[in-house]
Amino acid sequence: MKYAIHIARWGMVLAATAAAGWGQVSSGTSGSRHAFLANALASNPAAVVESVASTSVDNEGYTIKKRVDEVHLLFTATDKHGHFVKTLEQNDLSILDDHKSPQAVVNFRHETDLPLEVGLLVDVSGSIRSRFGFEQQSAIDFLHRTLRQGSDRAFVVGFNSHWQMTQDFTDNLTLLSQGVHRLRSGGGTALYDAIYKACHDKLMDPSGDHPVRRALIILSDGDDNQSDVTREAAMEMAERAEVIIYTISTDDSPTVQRGDRVLQQLADATGGRAFSPLKDKDVARSFAAIQDELRSQYIISYKPAQFDADGRYRSIEISSLKKDLSIRARKGYFAPRQ
Repeated sequence: MKYAIHIARWGMVLAATAAAGWGQVSSGTSGSRHAFLANALASNPAAVVESVASTSVDNEGYTIKKRVDEVHLLFTATDKHGHFVKTLEQNDLSILDDHKSPQAVVNFRHETDLPLEVGLLVDVSGSIRSRFGFEQQSAIDFLHRTLRQGSDRAFVVGFNSHWQMTQDFTDNLTLLSQGVHRLRSGGGTALYDAIYKACHDKLMDPSGDHPVRRALIILSDGDDNQSDVTREAAMEMAERAEVIIYTISTDDSPTVQRGDRVLQQLADATGGRAFSPLKDKDVARSFAAIQDELRSQYIISYKPAQFDADGRYRSIEISSLKKDLSIRARKGYFAPRQ
């Protein structure tokens, strides 16, 4: 969801738009000022907002509002065998936003080159020690195969009862590898706190000017016993940040545990996937599947019908009109509050 633009006082706006790169503006008629501002907003609203935000206003003026209500929805399509389908067209889809068909579809495309922003959250609590070294190496291999320098970036966090960032956002694969190697196991598990903090502090983009594929990859057994925030609060923050969550269970039990169900719920709510590898080689396969999926998605952009900037949650239902195809996407989003 995009932003609302509030621009007060003509003198400030004209100065700001000129500073933003549209040249000098004469103090002509009100009509010419309207036309100039309209063109500036249409061509680069973000720059106008940025310039206006840094300009103070002492005198009271009137306000012009331009609100861009547009949802960018990333999704994947798979056939009954679980293989990615890369030939869908817009008319193959059914979408409901808040139980209503969108007002208009702005864009639809098969998206393989969106910039990636990836957070690697590794549970380093005492309960996951059995194959910790192999999981570290699999994570490093994933980062090397997936990230494109100059386009994508990632960060590495280890969490037990506390959050420890061993490498901040970077596209430098050497630094990311060193960050993974610096992880040390031991302690309790504050999974929900880690998700909340990663989404709020690192992946939240208040402007949302350009579509970016934001993903959290979580290695954990899903058994939270230390968090201050609830599971629901962590999931809500992920939805607000428009983050896709992929989980790789560190529990190698052949039966489904409570933590596995938690990880599945986190993935389902955000349009991701949950993996439960039983063997070391299955961990590597899980990372490979995530890599493949991140490059096999579609993006559809649309304007919701009867949209109100009231801050409430709006559900998304997307399905394929083609038989035996499954669509996976986030379940909804929170409208911005005007």
